Amino acid sequence: MDRDFLKLLLNTVSVSGNEEANQENALAFGKAFAHQQRVDAVGNVISVVNPDAACKVLLLGHMDEIGFRVSHIDDSGLIHVQKAGGVRPMLYVGAPMQIIHETAEEGKKVRRKVEGVGVVTDDLLKNSDMKDKDLLIDIGAGSREEAEAVVALGDSVCGDTAVHELLDGNFSCRALDDKTGAFVVLEAAKLAAEKGAKTGIYVNTAVGEETSGRGAYFAASQIAPSCAIAVDVTWASDCPGTDPAETGFVKLGGGPVLCLSGMVNKKMNALLARIAEEKGIPVQYEIAGGRTHTDGDTALYTGSGVPVALVSIPLRYMHSSVEVGNWNDIEGCIELIAEFLQRIDESFDYSPISLA
Repeated sequence: MDRDFLKLLLNTVSVSGNEEANQENALAFGKAFAHQQRVDAVGNVISVVNPDAACKVLLLGHMDEIGFRVSHIDDSGLIHVQKAGGVRPMLYVGAPMQIIHETAEEGKKVRRKVEGVGVVTDDLLKNSDMKDKDLLIDIGAGSREEAEAVVALGDSVCGDTAVHELLDGNFSCRALDDKTGAFVVLEAAKLAAEKGAKTGIYVNTAVGEETSGRGAYFAASQIAPSCAIAVDVTWASDCPGTDPAETGFVKLGGGPVLCLSGMVNKKMNALLARIAEEKGIPVQYEIAGGRTHTDGDTALYTGSGVPVALVSIPLRYMHSSVEVGNWNDIEGCIELIAEFLQRIDESFDYSPISLA
């Protein structure tokens, strides 16, 4: 497991709608194991192992992160923003911020980081119903013209945070949702290929999950997979403000989380659970009464329908700039999915009901 590569993904801004910089990282990583690579019109990067195999497994881990896009630059040089995904603007008042400005120079893309801060006022601190239009970013500019020299409409905006190693194998950064999932599907495909998996593996570091689901839809529609595994994050319930009665008890360091839901294929879940038991990989369970609110839902409803499983990574403080995950949970997800890819084939029966 290449921890430095995950840190590269986390430190590379890929706000939903502007994922290209991190997709270039995924493309480079996939070259080491893929027999074929694809890109498409919405920005997906798909690395394929065994493209001629009859059984096709689509792995989905989304590369986009929540954040903002620049929507207006006012006369004083302050930056106004529009949210991209389920972001909570209050968390960015008084916080270090970054804007990624992209230009074309000599035919090449150049991305520059512009540092700023979330404006603090008494009114903002008292605003319990703060909207994205209320958040202002101060980059130090004294006029619209000065700001427009370094920032443009549509530029990505997010918290300016780095990876911090915590106790007990835990670590913190923004955008663990879901760059940890994108990392897992890439590493799992690489490991399965190294172990000689014969099934077709289609690894999609999907775009747009936080805003539209467009990446998963395009990939599942084009590939028409036999099945799909979505890897996303889920709420850990071993921290303040959580209630295990809502979806089940999930803790950091407790291992991958399997989802019990009508959206999830029971046969795939059973195989994942059996593999975990045989390999000594601890697993946990979460309950979803309806949709899982992941790319797995999108894949399920694509084409004539795709059987899906959801493997989740426990996460504290989701949709903030201080999300906390655990290295052992990530490694467990990689090992579990890699083994699944070695065992699944075209003879697998997805139906939970027998005709006999």
